[in-house]
Amino acid sequence: MRLYRNLVEASIKALGKIFTENQLADRVVQTTLRSNKKWGSKDRRFLAATIYDAVRWYRLHYEILGQEPESKEDWWKALGIMWILQGVELPDWETFEGLNVQEIQDKKEAFNAVLKIKTSIPDWLDDLGSEALGEKWASCMEASNEPAELVLRANSLKTTTEELLLNLDKKGVLAHEMELPDAVIVPKRQKLTSFASYERGYFEIQDASSQQVAPFLDLEPGMTVVDACAGAGGKSLHIAALMDNKGAITGLDIEDEKLDQMYKRAKRAAISIIKTKTITDPSVVREFYDTADRLLLDVPCSGLGTLKRSPHIKWRLTPEFLEEIKATQQHILQDYSPICKKGGKLVYATCSILPAENQEQVKTFLASEAGANFKLLKDKQILPDEGFDGFYMALLERV
Repeated sequence: MRLYRNLVEASIKALGKIFTENQLADRVVQTTLRSNKKWGSKDRRFLAATIYDAVRWYRLHYEILGQEPESKEDWWKALGIMWILQGVELPDWETFEGLNVQEIQDKKEAFNAVLKIKTSIPDWLDDLGSEALGEKWASCMEASNEPAELVLRANSLKTTTEELLLNLDKKGVLAHEMELPDAVIVPKRQKLTSFASYERGYFEIQDASSQQVAPFLDLEPGMTVVDACAGAGGKSLHIAALMDNKGAITGLDIEDEKLDQMYKRAKRAAISIIKTKTITDPSVVREFYDTADRLLLDVPCSGLGTLKRSPHIKWRLTPEFLEEIKATQQHILQDYSPICKKGGKLVYATCSILPAENQEQVKTFLASEAGANFKLLKDKQILPDEGFDGFYMALLERV
């Protein structure tokens, strides 16, 4: 790999926005890639990989450096350390002066015995995770530092897995069918959203773990479904496909912009049964009480199961935010669960791996007055060391 000063400078500028200005890494990367139209595809891949790898391994690099980067010069050194550990031969630039390859490798070897440095996580989070998950915490964090694999979901309303694979092959994209229905994995991560097949709604980009949530609802065509924390609608689209576009789906969310995206995605996917409504106050939620055969509560969470694709989360997350989000999760369970009809079912889901956001939330709900008429049918915890995002889902029935 050859290094170019202008690309390294752009990477350092981006990292400053992430760590100093506390901006979201995904947005910073997108803004950076759009900032220079002369950059080619290789330049853009280099920038994205550099920024995400620097965020993913931030603590390991600064521990080797001896301090957290504060200046531009510090960031040059931190990136130099990263590339040395990746086996990249550094050019003879003054910005890398003082970096000793053997010393860096020796320090890295020594830090292998310290999980929180080896896997680049804050002290408080390591303490919390170790207590919550015990021996599984180490393997989860090690797996979370591996870049996420690209997984697609074939839209069964328009195509089949086999047809999608043939279409990708014609474009020179190597892909494989998975055991999961409609799922296709692309080993070499690449941009596919410019493909005509994507624009025509033949596939969605959706992690393998996320693809297991909609089937967990035990759906049938013709049902009335409410996706009460719909966001941009990825799981609603899957629900519609599983119901063969027969029935009614309502996507609720507090953000208009996300619901607008959901509407556009549904149109592209040839889905006609989705409607959206913005939650402007509690009365909107009450309008839907006792109306849904199936209710999906894919609640806001810490996102600790998605560190493979969003490594910045571990540096933005705080103990205070975690307590706030747990309160929000229980509030949603308490206030939104009556949307589910008697005899209907709801799924509570998160992309977290912490029992405090998952099993314990369900247990608290079932012990409450609001949860007295619900029973747990089954639940499932997927951990990052199983290969994909960490996810939790619980199926409850209103009896």
